[in-house]
Formats: sequence, C-alpha cells, structure tokens
Amino acid sequence: MAAKAAAKARAEKDKAAAAAKTAAAKAKEKAAAEKAKAKLDLEKAKAKAAADKAKAAAAAKAAKEKAAKSKAAAKEREAKAKAAAKAAAEAKKLKEAADKRKLIEAEKARKQKEIERRETEERKRQERREAEERKRQEALDAKMHSKPYEKDPKFLATLRDLLLGKREEYQGMIATKESEADEMLVDRERLEYDDEDGSSVSSDIQRDQLKEQAAYYRLQVQEIDVALARVAEGSYGRCDECYEPIRPRERLEVQLPAFMCMSCRASV
Repeated sequence: MAAKAAAKARAEKDKAAAAAKTAAAKAKEKAAAEKAKAKLDLEKAKAKAAADKAKAAAAAKAAKEKAAKSKAAAKEREAKAKAAAKAAAEAKKLKEAADKRKLIEAEKARKQKEIERRETEERKRQERREAEERKRQEALDAKMHSKPYEKDPKFLATLRDLLLGKREEYQGMIATKESEADEMLVDRERLEYDDEDGSSVSSDIQRDQLKEQAAYYRLQVQEIDVALARVAEGSYGRCDECYEPIRPRERLEVQLPAFMCMSCRASV
C-alpha cells in the first residue's frame, strides 16, 4: 500500500516534474518566441526607423534639391530680369542716342539749309548790287565820255573862238606883266644907290605881285588849252564832277573856261 502510494507519489512527482518540465519548456519556448518577436519587432523598428530616416533624408534631399532648383530658378529669373533690364536700358540708351543724332542731324540740316538760303539771298543781293554797280558804272562811263554839245558844232565853234580870244587876251596880259616886272627890276638896280626912302623894298613887292599875276594868267592859259582840246574832241561843256552837261549853255560863253556846273561848283 505504501509502495503503491509511493509509486503514486513518484508518478505524481514525475508527472509534476514532467509537467513542470513541459511548462518550463513551453515557458522557454514562449520566452524564445517573445524574444524572437521582440528581436523581430526591434529589427522592424530599426528597419522602419532606417526607412523613416532614409525617407526623411530623401525628403530633406528632395526639399534641398527643390530649394536649390527654386533658388537656381529664382537666380535665373533674376539674371534674366537683369539682362532684360540691361537690354532695355541699352535699347533705351541707343534709342535716345539715335533720337539725339536725328535731332542733331535735323538741326544741322536746318542750319545748312538756312546757310544755303542766306547764301543764295546774299548771292542774289550781290548779283543785284553788281548789276546795279555795272549799270551805274556804265552810266557813269557814258557820262564821263559824254559829249553834250557834240551835235551842235556851230556852238562849239563859237566857244573855240571865244576861248582863243580869251587865250590871246591872257597871253597879252602875261607879256605886259612880265615886261612891267622886268622894267621894275631895272629900276630897282638904279634905286639901290639911292634907297633912303625904302623905294627898293616897295619896288620888290610890286614886282612880286606882277610875277604872281603873270603866273595866274599863265595858269588861265593852260586851262584854256585844256578847254580847247575838249572842244576839239567835242567833250567840252561836261561837268568834271557829276559829268552832267553844264547848264545853262550861255554860261559857257560867259565864263571862260568852265569845267563844273553851278551845283558842283557851289559844293566845292
């Protein structure tokens, strides 16, 4: 009985031991499974963390690349804007320069046109002045070579006779005055021996006056010779100043010789 009980006890002990062993094995298996699960979970967590990290790095890289692209795009846009602004400024500058050149050229053309217009006007005025001067000179030449009484030979013959008569009269006066002066010279030589009353001085004065009168008449003869030469060529009776005919013509018969009209003579 006791053996049975002992066997039973041993069987129960063995059973309990086996159960404990089984329980221990199960516990060990469970622990191993939990450990394996924990390890797997850890690996999964690590893998997830790595994946998240890689994803975050990729996202950061993508964001960085995006930011870099955006910055590059912004920089490119800024460069394009600057280039466009520079091109616009240069185009504006070129346009302003072109407009300025056009204005300068237009002003130069206007000034040149004005110069040409003035030169043309001045040339025309000069041509008119020259034509007027030629006309005046021709008229003056015609006057200077005019022969106012050429068509009246009888009148010229009368003037020649009058001039010749006046010339002969002056020649006689010259001879008379010189003869009187020569006589006074002889008288002076005689008076030099008896000059208490100063008669020789008075004689000298009178003799000088006679010589001056003779010189005056000699000059008149020379003028008459000029007048006679003009009568011969038909130009006598033309005023030496204005070249107009001396009028009235009767003056030519009274004043011998006459070389100026009354107006010109009055202004001398």
